[in-house]
Amino acid sequence: MERLGIIKISIIIIIGLFSCTEKNKSVQAKLDNSLTADVPSFNVDSAFFFIEKQVEFGPRVPNSIAHEQCYNYLINSLNRFGAIVKTQHQIVNRYDGYKMGMKNIIASFNSNQYKRILLCAHWDSRFIADNDVKDVDKPILGANDGGSGVGVLLEIARQISLNNTSIGIDIIFFDVEDQGQPSNVINQKPDTWCLGSQYWAKNPHKENYFADFGILLDMVGGKDAKFTKEGVSVQFGSRIVEKVWELASKNGYSNYFVSKKTPPIIDDHLYINNLIHIPTINIVEYDENTHNRFNAHHHKHTDNISIIDKKTLKAVGQTVLEVIYNE
Repeated sequence: MERLGIIKISIIIIIGLFSCTEKNKSVQAKLDNSLTADVPSFNVDSAFFFIEKQVEFGPRVPNSIAHEQCYNYLINSLNRFGAIVKTQHQIVNRYDGYKMGMKNIIASFNSNQYKRILLCAHWDSRFIADNDVKDVDKPILGANDGGSGVGVLLEIARQISLNNTSIGIDIIFFDVEDQGQPSNVINQKPDTWCLGSQYWAKNPHKENYFADFGILLDMVGGKDAKFTKEGVSVQFGSRIVEKVWELASKNGYSNYFVSKKTPPIIDDHLYINNLIHIPTINIVEYDENTHNRFNAHHHKHTDNISIIDKKTLKAVGQTVLEVIYNE
């Protein structure tokens, strides 16, 4: 009887241990599932609509009516998405001395969160078509160069308003990025491009502002666009580049985000890295077969809504959302 009792007790203990192990596995599974990011789906139709609205105003050149109308639209949209919105107003001088009314737009989500990500794009469009063969002195619509980055970030702002993040997000639309000195001018002046980001980097919207890292979007709407590991991005934010490109690959977008290092370019991220020292990368189209290694429509009148491709917008927008919601 005594031995039989011991066997029974042993069996009960074994069953109990097995049960506890299964419960622990169940609890761990729940914990693991809770750590899996619930990433919203990027709505390309919404992003395309935001680009279309910008283009409908016309060229967004500083001091123009279209510029003012688009500014109001962007402010109203960001307010509607629940962001805390600020504007930096300043008069800046173009390379030729022409005075321009700059408006940097800053939209913040979860402003009290210490951990933050900076997302940015420029919202002005080029005042001349200096890469075109006709109407060179007329401004371009900039559907891709300017409009696409803003459209993607507006849709991301909309998604954040519907699906709150655990971290802080700051979206900045830089002004006066695309008003720099043409390359055919003999006496080139330094730092004539990206005046809005230069100003913000020296005068951030919040004292002692800092973000863990930043992502700049520029020309992210062209059909079959290729986004390479651009030189400045690799120099200052190689870890971020690898993170973004890995997430893009995992989500099936490696045909857009190609694993190729390409030369550095002058863009807003250069001044963010050098002046305010926030490691910032640039998702920007690269095409070695075009006149300037960007795309065939760069600074031309053909940069209109017809060249915007929804598949490209999806690849970029979904990838950035993956980055945000996996932090």
